[in-house]
Amino acid sequence: MYAVLRTGGKQYKVSPGDVIQVEQLRGEPGSVVEFNHVFAVRKEKLAVGDPLVEGTRVKGTILAHGRAPKVRVLKIKRKKQYRRTAGHRQAFTRVKIDEILTA
Repeated sequence: MYAVLRTGGKQYKVSPGDVIQVEQLRGEPGSVVEFNHVFAVRKEKLAVGDPLVEGTRVKGTILAHGRAPKVRVLKIKRKKQYRRTAGHRQAFTRVKIDEILTA
């Protein structure tokens, strides 16, 4: 059994018991989160939505919040004495998929 869902502008293929790392979600660790944007689900047969599968939800539990490793950005214009550096750390939430509910 698996489902394809969308959160944070990205799509994830998940099964019950999977742990996924998604864009940061609101909620405390231990709280339940529900994903309603489900594009496809497979139990006995594959059901593909147009664009979403009606009445299908994916429930998960927030395990932790964190930040990814730093990404360095460097801009240089040669021969012009121009240099700029910037850094970015993307926030994420780790979610354990508990169940896939279909109507």
